Amino acid sequence: MLDLRRLILLRDLAEHGTVTAVAELHQVTSSAVSQQLKQLETETGVRLLDRDGRSVRLTAAGRALAADTEPVLTALERARARLGALAGRPAGPFRLACFTSALAPLAAPLCGALERDHPDLRVQITEAEPETSLPLLRHRRADLALVYRYTNLATPDPSGAETRALLDDPLYAVLPADHPAAGAGPVALADLAGTPWVAAAEGTACREAVLQACRAVGFTPRVRHTCTDFTAMLALAAAGRLTALVPRLALAALPPGLAARPLAEPAPARTIEVAVRRGSAQEPAVAACLAALDRLAAGAA
Repeated sequence: MLDLRRLILLRDLAEHGTVTAVAELHQVTSSAVSQQLKQLETETGVRLLDRDGRSVRLTAAGRALAADTEPVLTALERARARLGALAGRPAGPFRLACFTSALAPLAAPLCGALERDHPDLRVQITEAEPETSLPLLRHRRADLALVYRYTNLATPDPSGAETRALLDDPLYAVLPADHPAAGAGPVALADLAGTPWVAAAEGTACREAVLQACRAVGFTPRVRHTCTDFTAMLALAAAGRLTALVPRLALAALPPGLAARPLAEPAPARTIEVAVRRGSAQEPAVAACLAALDRLAAGAA
């Protein structure tokens, strides 16, 4: 019988490429990971890794076994969901990972609704952007993740998870209230080419989505300030009379002196999604959370 924990280490090595990365992911030492992988080779009787000094590469057999691990994990999730359904109502701890701008409009009311309707369910919320929350989900440190994808970026489907769209969250132009483009009606993004900007940090999906949208209409924004938090972004825009593109969900409190206007088509947006591990959607706590999120998303839309 193959050890499931060792199979997971092999799968993660196939995805992340180095023993060090796998060790950091599982919060163990690199030597512990190497030892477990050697024991997996002993169990299988097949060479799974090519070792070259301190680096390793998966053999064809290693890649095949890593690919076969995901369906096994999905089957185990389905079995766990069936057992949970037989056990009755949702109960116990439930870990939700949620990105920052959805905490107030979605995660907080979700927590209240679940604790009201399912008093035996203890919701634990962790603030995390998708690049962090999806690994948490995959490695069973979260039971459900609220994530997003920008429509003008080619973001692949997350590995080991199934997603469903909750709502569309269009980007709005935030600009000084006396800007010529701040009148009624949608704003043409090209009309903002000459203004200074505040944007998310380089390398983030938000920054890439803004750059792609602006370059598609012929300019690269002149970014003066960078920050990740949208509340801080709005404060900086108000203080410096700057322009920004901000998702509608993050516009609950607009500082004085700013206007928020929809963008003329083609307008970038982000799709807010809920992600769960494959096979876990029918588990009672997950199913209860999905149903509550559908209701909340309908109201938010």
